[in-house]
Amino acid sequence: MKLNTRKYTIIALIACSLTLLMSCEKYLENTQLPAGTIAGKDAFTSDNAVSAIVTGSFFSLNSSGPFSGGGASNMAYTTGLYTDELQNISTSAFAVALYTNAIKANNVTHWTDLYSKIYVVNGAIEGIRNTPAMLYYKDQWLGESLFTRALLYYYLVNLYGDVPLALTTDYTVNNQLSRAPQSQVYRQIIADLKTAQSLLSSNYKDGYGSNTNDRVRPNQAAATALLAKAYLYTQQWDSAEVQAASIINNTAYQLLTPDQVFLANSKETIWALATISDVKAYEYGLYNNGMPAELTPPKDPATAYSVLVAMSNFLLSAFEPNDARFSNWVRSTTITASATSPAVTYYFPNKYKSSINGAEREVVLRLADMYLVRAEARARQNNISGAQADLDVVRTRAGLAGTTASTQPALLAAIAKERQTELFTECGNRFFDLKRTGTIDGVMNVVAPQKGGSWSSYKQLWPIPPNDIILNPHIAPNPGY
Repeated sequence: MKLNTRKYTIIALIACSLTLLMSCEKYLENTQLPAGTIAGKDAFTSDNAVSAIVTGSFFSLNSSGPFSGGGASNMAYTTGLYTDELQNISTSAFAVALYTNAIKANNVTHWTDLYSKIYVVNGAIEGIRNTPAMLYYKDQWLGESLFTRALLYYYLVNLYGDVPLALTTDYTVNNQLSRAPQSQVYRQIIADLKTAQSLLSSNYKDGYGSNTNDRVRPNQAAATALLAKAYLYTQQWDSAEVQAASIINNTAYQLLTPDQVFLANSKETIWALATISDVKAYEYGLYNNGMPAELTPPKDPATAYSVLVAMSNFLLSAFEPNDARFSNWVRSTTITASATSPAVTYYFPNKYKSSINGAEREVVLRLADMYLVRAEARARQNNISGAQADLDVVRTRAGLAGTTASTQPALLAAIAKERQTELFTECGNRFFDLKRTGTIDGVMNVVAPQKGGSWSSYKQLWPIPPNDIILNPHIAPNPGY
């Protein structure tokens, strides 16, 4: 009975923290702290309350915003349509704007969603650091919060470039913030992750510090994996290699066959999103992976099953023959021929295929990415054989022969292609890879006209919501919007 009481207390407190999150949507516009703000010191005087606040911040990642389902708020959907991963098969005005690279300043909500979550995390960091209470798992909760803040800024800086670096809940400070250079934001990301590394356990923990098999709360390896990516994105090749290697050499993580990668508690998972109760992975619903393999007109994926996007020909053509990822992670639906139209086949991401609640977890960081991070870091340092070895580990798992690339330029191109087919429709990886490698203009100048749009280099940064610019004159808009 005591354990059940604690369980229901935590659920109630989590619900409160999620409500507070919704009240913080205009974080950079606030003229006063929201009523009932979690920044109050009284919220951090018990283990139950602190556990609920930190746990609620994880649940909020999956319940709303860029990591959740629901089209306009979904990172895989928005960045996939915007680049060369997905094609629009609907009449949705928002989908058309994304697909043709014609988004407006008020189209995409990621800015507001990410900053609202940063507000809650900053409140948790301040409260945990400043509380006089003896918290049993203070290091864990602080480390988890620092990881989450680093993750949120990682996405902000990659979507918008220079961004205000809000590190406090003090609105008098935040209302005066200008956009910090990307280099400064990355320094903060790296600092937060290094501190998180020192605070977090190598084991996975639940909200009360007990060991668990569920990999939905960040541990030391999660901080290390995101740190490896941050070093890669800032061209600190040697550091990226070291951090990725520490994951690769950790026996808690293993590459699995493609059909097992996204299962709950998969040993390939470094960190996955938490849910307040077991549900299907959001991608299952986004592409309606229960849709039949054959439809008869007038039925089509968009009108009959609310599926607005399919895999693009650009992505489909990137797969080599006999790639096990294609056979395991891609499915098709054919609309049969009618008297007026030929048959047409659409292909959809099928990484998440279970209709059973809780059978799969939405994976954000996984081991295959670390092999490719280290492969690229090694190639950038002219360690050709080391880069080939890492690349071939991923290719072998996919049932492919070893790479034939033997020079640095050829290897970097091969690694980029492998990232495209390994990490497709995962958390914006393709968009960010094109930008950080300086190849986005070359790719999109070819792709955009074929999608019915046009491309200019300024479009690699997304527009900042006009309200934030109006209410804070220190925030300048991105060029071109």
